[in-house]
Amino acid sequence: MSGPVLPRVVALGPRRVGEAVERGLDIARALRVLQREGLLEPLRLDRTLRNSRETVHLGPLTTAVRVARRRTPDAVALADDRGEVTYRELDDRAASVAHGLLALLGRIEREPEATPVVGILCRDHRGPVIALAAAGYAGARAVLLNTGSAAPQLATVLAREGVEVLVHDADFADVVAQACSESGQQLPTVVADAAPAGDVLTLDGLADAGPTSPPPLPATSGGLVILTSGTTGVPKGAPRSRMNPLQSAQVLDRLPFPHGCTVLMAAPIFHGTGLSQLCLALAAGCRIVLARRFDAATAVATIRAEQVRVLVLVPTMLHRILALDPDPADLASLERIYAAGSALPAALCVRTRELLGDVLYNMYGSTEVGVAAVATPQELALAPGCVGRAPAAARVLLLGPDRRPVPDGEPGIVFVRSALAFTAYTDGSGKEVVDGYVSTGDVGRIDEYGLLHIEGREDDMIVSGGENVVPAQVEALLAEHSGVDEVAVVGVPDEEFGQRLRAVVVLLPGAVVEAEELRALARERLARHEVPREVWFVAALPRNPTGKVLKRVLAAADSVEGIGGF
Repeated sequence: MSGPVLPRVVALGPRRVGEAVERGLDIARALRVLQREGLLEPLRLDRTLRNSRETVHLGPLTTAVRVARRRTPDAVALADDRGEVTYRELDDRAASVAHGLLALLGRIEREPEATPVVGILCRDHRGPVIALAAAGYAGARAVLLNTGSAAPQLATVLAREGVEVLVHDADFADVVAQACSESGQQLPTVVADAAPAGDVLTLDGLADAGPTSPPPLPATSGGLVILTSGTTGVPKGAPRSRMNPLQSAQVLDRLPFPHGCTVLMAAPIFHGTGLSQLCLALAAGCRIVLARRFDAATAVATIRAEQVRVLVLVPTMLHRILALDPDPADLASLERIYAAGSALPAALCVRTRELLGDVLYNMYGSTEVGVAAVATPQELALAPGCVGRAPAAARVLLLGPDRRPVPDGEPGIVFVRSALAFTAYTDGSGKEVVDGYVSTGDVGRIDEYGLLHIEGREDDMIVSGGENVVPAQVEALLAEHSGVDEVAVVGVPDEEFGQRLRAVVVLLPGAVVEAEELRALARERLARHEVPREVWFVAALPRNPTGKVLKRVLAAADSVEGIGGF
């Protein structure tokens, strides 16, 4: 039986000698970033200290709402299918809901020092933003739940995370009821997107009933729990309990946020990418457009109509937008596209630059370490598909099997030291830690420009006939074919070779491509052990709500029809 992954400490020679100096430089760099973005005001030390204090006590999102309210109270904060909400209204409603949550949480028995826990199961609209800000005011830990969870998975997560009150969309009432039934829990629930009616508790009802003055300041922030993608099973919880005011610099350093602009938040805010960018957009006083479901054509229309300047999405969404072959004039307002959550193919970088110019940023990180690297438009022009460099307050090391640094150009496991890194999962397990650097589980290399490239997952490595195969390299080659839209490569059991390669391919509309044609391409450009033995054609790749391909589904299927059900 496997137990928690314990930190592994390895001396890294001269690096340890300069560690204190490195940390000092990281802090200085972070402070410069915060000053540049207006979050640190040397001439108004009172404001800086107030913002820092609120971050520690209320958490980053609630503090961002308060900061924006003080600056521009009547500016629009959120726009969704119900209309617009100003920063004053957002803050008032969050404070009112906090009183309601405290009343519900006060009826629950727990250890005296235990932090109350609120679960949030919502698509993107004003409800989860209000609930997150309210949880901050209440000193509760907010657990952001995956909207794609089935009832058994949800039941496991609710029990493991100790959720005491659950805020959810009306659409999820059935799955919540089933999850509570399976786990034997009787949770108080609050519907996030329904009008007050009868005995049903709703966010609107709590907001209408409570005072708009905030509750007393909590002793400390309850923090956040962000779930992993769950591509290999039940999602794990990665807590963010330490609220360091310098953490914002890690994202802002290479992703400057225009103040007061219109932002289309296409990425789900229950995941790290959407949540981090939501916090920054709120702090910058932006008008944030939210939609419950992503649709490429609707996104293009919104960008045109709302003159969106910043678009936050996952690469799959960008792929779908460009697949529409949109008129560049419809997207002309875009100044920045922030992409994260899964691999950004080189071809997609090139296509975006050809259509829209230098607007694309590629964020790399994980639920466990936060933002580890960012590629700017200029770096993507130099090396399409790269993830760039580490931002302020973060450092990246590539380590070999002996857990010592590998030379530039050589592949190694990516380890990150970060102000946003977690300490352990909520189930007690953790990631491998080497000298303060946390493993991401990814294989990467540093190119001749000093830019980081991610070449796949350490656990995705396929061993066929005793030879190691990196799936990403095979995928990149097959994606170059003019008829191929998307491709994923997995290993499946094979009696002779241990594993054989299966390529699962999505063709462009109208394209006609034979399996042998793709195998011939691989034979021309790759080693023999890297040529897929199987080539399957499907209408779409199975993905989780954040856009990551579910490779376990592809590997487990015994036929193309077995994939089609997902």
